[in-house]
Amino acid sequence: MADSVIIYTDGGCSGNPGPGGWGCVVIYNGDARQLSGGEKVTTNNRMELTAAIQALSVVYNTEKLRSLPVQVFIDSQYVKNGITSWIKNWKKNGWKTASKKPVLNQDLWQQLDTLALSLNVEWNWVKGHAGVEYNEVCDQLCQQEIAKHR
Repeated sequence: MADSVIIYTDGGCSGNPGPGGWGCVVIYNGDARQLSGGEKVTTNNRMELTAAIQALSVVYNTEKLRSLPVQVFIDSQYVKNGITSWIKNWKKNGWKTASKKPVLNQDLWQQLDTLALSLNVEWNWVKGHAGVEYNEVCDQLCQQEIAKHR
């Protein structure tokens, strides 16, 4: 759809924690923009969250895209369930989990929440490593970043 933005994201680590990378593809009007980054010591979940934050930041910071519907395709159940379900109770409970422990990665969850609330985002889970073209591209970007940070 030309009147929407399609996003694919992936993040990962070699060791958890360990060197990590993230990758995303932001697709609009036939243009597929690839972004990636990484850190020397991080976790899988932080990289999955960072990929989503970076992709949504591109949309938010591009005026012509900001008002469009955004479809995010992500292979992380942690991020999808966190942003669509768990976050409501975390916020209600002062960023504590059901077991009264502090929510891990709260800094990133808050950034993602702010972006998601500022945009019209639909979250879709895709199976990783299953031949989904742009999910595979994101995985390759992620692996290249991990290699850089080893």
